[in-house]
Amino acid sequence: MDIFDLLTLVGGLCLFLFGMNLMGEALEKSAGGKLKSILSRITGNKFTGFLLGLGVTAIIQSSSATTVMVVGFVNSGLMSLHQAIGVIMGANVGTTVTAWLLSLTGISGDSVFVQLLKPSSFTPVLALVGIVLYMFGRSGRKKDAGMIFLGFATLMFGMEAMTGAVSGLKDVPEFRNILLMFSNPILGVLAGAALTAIIQSSSASVGILQALSSTGQVTFGAAVPIIMGQNIGTCVTALISSVGTGKAAKRTAVVHLLFNVIGTAVWLTVYCVLNAVFKFSFVSQAIDQLGIAVVHTVFNLACTALMLPLSGWLEKLACSLVPDKTQEGPATILDERLLAAPAVAIERSREVAAVMADRAVSALTQSLELLREYDAEKAKAIAEKEREVDSLEDTLGSYLVKLSSRPMTAKDSGEAAKLLHVIGDFERISDHAVNILNSAEEKRAKSLNFSAAALEELSVITGAEKEILALTLKAFENGDLQSAALVEPLQRVIDAIKEQMRTRHVLRMQKGVCTIEMGFIWSDVLTSLERVAGHCANIAGCEMQMAHDNLDIHGYSKGLLSGEGAYTDNYRSFAEKYALVQ
Repeated sequence: MDIFDLLTLVGGLCLFLFGMNLMGEALEKSAGGKLKSILSRITGNKFTGFLLGLGVTAIIQSSSATTVMVVGFVNSGLMSLHQAIGVIMGANVGTTVTAWLLSLTGISGDSVFVQLLKPSSFTPVLALVGIVLYMFGRSGRKKDAGMIFLGFATLMFGMEAMTGAVSGLKDVPEFRNILLMFSNPILGVLAGAALTAIIQSSSASVGILQALSSTGQVTFGAAVPIIMGQNIGTCVTALISSVGTGKAAKRTAVVHLLFNVIGTAVWLTVYCVLNAVFKFSFVSQAIDQLGIAVVHTVFNLACTALMLPLSGWLEKLACSLVPDKTQEGPATILDERLLAAPAVAIERSREVAAVMADRAVSALTQSLELLREYDAEKAKAIAEKEREVDSLEDTLGSYLVKLSSRPMTAKDSGEAAKLLHVIGDFERISDHAVNILNSAEEKRAKSLNFSAAALEELSVITGAEKEILALTLKAFENGDLQSAALVEPLQRVIDAIKEQMRTRHVLRMQKGVCTIEMGFIWSDVLTSLERVAGHCANIAGCEMQMAHDNLDIHGYSKGLLSGEGAYTDNYRSFAEKYALVQ
């Protein structure tokens, strides 16, 4: 092996890792969101969790990604520790699929059928199909499929490059001596764990071992401990991801570590004892790529068979290692680990946005009540809700910006953009609640009172305001398009009422019924109510846009001018309902 073989090896390794990453990201983008959304809704049945963990990992080709996702689910409250255990075990088995795919490079034979199964035969075809789909595909789904094919082709090209580069090592005695060192079970486990911890992928480290096995110098005795150690090394990703999380998420990462460490310790002991007693002849024999895939799968199945019945004990052990007293503060609902599954992250974002909407609407409704009768407790509650809404907007806004930079479907991208838009409107509604509160406090401090006529008019517009808030909340939380379609006509009616009330108040001031000071307060309140109605129309418009493929919601208001249509009918109905007394 010369310097050029070494460069080829490095290049092949880079292609291999890049291809695996490219394929994994494309698979996650195209199917991961849906799969992980399903994963987040699993029941407490550990066997169901095992099968789902196996399936998701087999599809997205990464046990680390699945495990990190599970840590995020547990931290955000979507999944319990009990549910997570089965998924983690399934992920360990699901990751063995990659080794079976890579073992195809070791296929040999003269028949046409066998030749077609070799990656060197079909990989160029996959690469061609992938680049055509990626460059000429119009839909995001076709482009994602192209990336999957390109990623797999790159991975296989890298694997073959590594295999070819190390082929010269079969005649190097020093290489064989190094591999013999790993026949020592402890050194083998440490080597496998270290390699996997560095590259953050057990599938990739198994692939590297398969490439080395093509030299014929890797024995069963060296491969078995290394494969066992690779399972321990893959836990590093989950442990890192649990930093800064709640106790439940930390326990999940600890369960993953305990599962692999205990499984490795038990089966390595069994393997060494049986080998000492029976002197297995295959230990000194060379292992090929298929053999590594078999050992990898059998070992993970054996670990699952051992630990799945003991999942309850495993859960208790994790709880004892991470006790309650170490936990500081509640788990956050917007866990950044969920960003890898946009569909789930969007769902959690909607939940937070719904809380924000409830707080804003409640604050505004309470502030309207203070205009008639001031209540110090309500005033305090309004101010607290406004601060909470501000905090939620900052947190959720930052979260959605990060989410928007991740690969996701057009639907999820549109939903994220919608949420970013509407949370600003809800925050402004809470601001206007405080503005109205300030007006109520000024009115109380100056001992001012509304006239009987003003109070009557105020009851009309506040009734309309409460209805538009209720319609907006229903439209946003339930996706109710019928309610959404009613918001803008009512908003137009509120605008008209506001103008009438301004005019009438001017007349009352001219007659000396109301003071100028009261007029300023009156004007501020009406301005706030008008703007709240405008924000409600914006929110309802976003819902309509999402449902009608970016429909210009304000465009259909032109129906008012024609005197026909549902918009006009709704406008007239609200105008009659909230008509000011002459």
